[in-house]
Amino acid sequence: MADSWEDIDEQPHAQASAERKAPAGGLNPNASSFNFNPSASTFTPSFAPKPQATTAPAQPIQESSAPSGTQSHEQQQPHYADTNGFADHKQDAQPMQVDPPSERDTPVTSASTPAQHADEHMQEADAPSATAESSVESVTADVADMKVSKPSPSSSNLAPDTSTSAAAAPAHKHDDMEQEEETETAEDRAKREAELSKIYADLAKEDDREHMNIVFIGHVDAGKSTIGGQILYLTGGVDERTIQKYEKEAKEKNRESWYMAYIMDTNEEERAKGKTVEVGRAHFETKKKRYTVLDAPGHKNYVPNMIGGAAQADVGVLVIAARKGEFETGFERGGQTREHAQLAKTLGVAKLIVAINKMDDESTTGPDGLWSEERYTDIKEKLTPFLRSCGYNPKKDLVFLPISGLLGDNIQKAVDPKKCPWYRGGTLFEILDATDPLPRDPLSPFRMSIIDKYKDMGAIAMGKSEAGIVRKGDKLFLMPNKVPVTVTTIYRDDNEVQAAKGGENLRLRLGGVDEDEVSPGFVLCSRHLPVPAVTYFDAQLHLLDLLEHKSLFSAGYKAILHIHAAVEECEITALLAQIDPKTKQKKKVKFVKGNTLAMARIQVEKLICVEKFENVPQLGRFTLRDEGRTIAIGKIERLPKSAKA
Repeated sequence: MADSWEDIDEQPHAQASAERKAPAGGLNPNASSFNFNPSASTFTPSFAPKPQATTAPAQPIQESSAPSGTQSHEQQQPHYADTNGFADHKQDAQPMQVDPPSERDTPVTSASTPAQHADEHMQEADAPSATAESSVESVTADVADMKVSKPSPSSSNLAPDTSTSAAAAPAHKHDDMEQEEETETAEDRAKREAELSKIYADLAKEDDREHMNIVFIGHVDAGKSTIGGQILYLTGGVDERTIQKYEKEAKEKNRESWYMAYIMDTNEEERAKGKTVEVGRAHFETKKKRYTVLDAPGHKNYVPNMIGGAAQADVGVLVIAARKGEFETGFERGGQTREHAQLAKTLGVAKLIVAINKMDDESTTGPDGLWSEERYTDIKEKLTPFLRSCGYNPKKDLVFLPISGLLGDNIQKAVDPKKCPWYRGGTLFEILDATDPLPRDPLSPFRMSIIDKYKDMGAIAMGKSEAGIVRKGDKLFLMPNKVPVTVTTIYRDDNEVQAAKGGENLRLRLGGVDEDEVSPGFVLCSRHLPVPAVTYFDAQLHLLDLLEHKSLFSAGYKAILHIHAAVEECEITALLAQIDPKTKQKKKVKFVKGNTLAMARIQVEKLICVEKFENVPQLGRFTLRDEGRTIAIGKIERLPKSAKA
């Protein structure tokens, strides 16, 4: 990360460009856990009645929404292409139409923005050092791995975006918002940082345990929901009476082994099919940390939902079914084991625990009942090279362990040596407790991407705090519409608190805004340094396998953009360069094929909140999907100089 945030010329802000209207929705805030479906406008409580259904406006987007990823805490030097000299790679296209401020309220008829001459309107990213050791096999790590320094919240006034969106919106009712934007003097900044440091210290005194989001990923039927349910049972989140009820229900459906999964899979569709559809959400604690479990669906039809869960995670648990034939099905081309691992790394899950499950199955035990070391080792040896190619360092980022989710062996307590005499490692809980939390700077500007909202004595915004500290009474902006709001109540998990630090899952009651003005993908941010809102940006892409009938990637390619909790249709308006993965040299090309590195300009129709990857990785990494498949992963390197804030 740069030592300070880039300074941008100050101009008055005009609020007429591409305002976003929030869909209707609601939920029961008293639920002890929530299921998150990015394609829906609401959460569904896991242990409480569903909220009354409301009808959301029709959306043209076919994919489901997904929050973005979490900051990588690896400390290796990133391997990025030099972004200097972008003007040398101009596309043969019409000049980019950049309207003067006096014309920014005029709608345009084309959804795409030509690339020529636009480089002069982009912010330059500091070019990280490049190494020659990269290979095509490891280019995923180029996009996902990075060393991120702590940001310095220096004074910076963001100017309005002089580029127009595809359709202008009527003026917002908050006509005086420009008057409420705050600028900081050096004295004000020093005072604010001293206050935040004191608050951070007070929070540590109240409860010095770090909070971590854990996402369970892997192929369908690997046992993710069963492990999640077992964790809640072992930690007292579910009583014995409830377990007996679920056992009876599962037996009636001839699914005796599914009863633990019912703790996480709460709706009848999931229980009837035995497949998780939404991202289950629940909490548990150990003596060392507080955790939120995110149970992601494993079926390929619900990958967008999985993206939504992984984007909120700090650490991932890749669940592998050791049962004969099941590992092979999930790991072969087209199986979700591969795509989930790639997406997890891209979305910022820097540490991966590989839980080889179902070791108690009769196909993985001998006549004496011992867990098969041969089967465990075979799976480990096949997975390790692939995970290395995804960007994971086997020695630093991966931990393997055998478990039985159904029996609870090696989750909280160690497996009986009589069953597994050859394993000498820790339990799942011990490994989680030993995992270092992501580094977060409490002095950074506050950022919280909204994943859902509901109405309860005012507008409630739900999301994960990615940077900075929020306090009761703080005055924030709701971006991209720049609505001034005040935080009147803060809920962390199920508890009301006075302040919260980065990495927490929060519910914020907001004053000054109606619930229908809040939408998933919006961002709550500090007023002294708002998050940029743009309609286009330049990014480095790692292209994966493209569709057979769309095997060339060039200007004009359209896809679905998933970035933090925002999902938008997008278009590649310029292919700026192809990047050699070894030398990092760039060359001008008309098109590229799959499994390559490239620089491209990406445009959306509506304003979205993003950051340069080097500033806030969680708001600067993204995926592109097309026809139900992930075709590219990327990071934002340059924003328009006039990025709206």
